[in-house]
Amino acid sequence: MSPKAVRRAVVVVFVVGVAGMVGLSIADEPNGALAFGLLTAAAAVVLIAVTAVTGPRQAADPEALAERLEGRVQTLVAAGADEADVRRLVREAVALGRTRRED
Repeated sequence: MSPKAVRRAVVVVFVVGVAGMVGLSIADEPNGALAFGLLTAAAAVVLIAVTAVTGPRQAADPEALAERLEGRVQTLVAAGADEADVRRLVREAVALGRTRRED
């Protein structure tokens, strides 16, 4: 299950939990309201855990990445690939990476 799907499920649990707490409190059922409160609290813990595990990763050093990429380009060119084609491919891959960033 993707992190986005887990977050959506947690939001559903939040909405149901709050509605359950309010409804059962009005109905004078404190045990039921407490159960929905605990369910909502557990969902909050899940949301915190998912965010901590899938939070933004630190990017590698851009200079080191650039050096490594340039080395790979030179290796491909030395093996007979057309340098202009390889550099065009790198530009397109960078453009694709910029459009596919996750939420």
